[in-house]
Amino acid sequence: QVQLVESGGGLVQPGGSLRLSCAASGVSFRAYTMGWYRQVPGKQRELVAVITNGNELKYAESVKGRFTISRDNAQNTVDLLMNSLNHEDTAVYYCNAARELPSRSFWGQGTKVTVSS
Repeated sequence: QVQLVESGGGLVQPGGSLRLSCAASGVSFRAYTMGWYRQVPGKQRELVAVITNGNELKYAESVKGRFTISRDNAQNTVDLLMNSLNHEDTAVYYCNAARELPSRSFWGQGTKVTVSS
């Protein structure tokens, strides 16, 4: 059974930092591209950052230079370090594991991040 469990969300002031973590189980972690996505009410879920199994990185333009994604294949975890947070970063953040051949995609339950003074 595949499980992705996010942690680290919460309330933070503008300009502050948070680190999200996602622990994966039930998947061959090294074979998956791991990603963080976020969603606010009334809007589509959007990509924040992904890291491939070859450690290639991709970031949304809105978070470049502020967020850093990393993975630990020994621990089956993927982290998202978020710096210089602003109100527009308020969202529920979801962890995703995806691969092709065969095509698979799994989601965590989400962790809420609120940026507010």
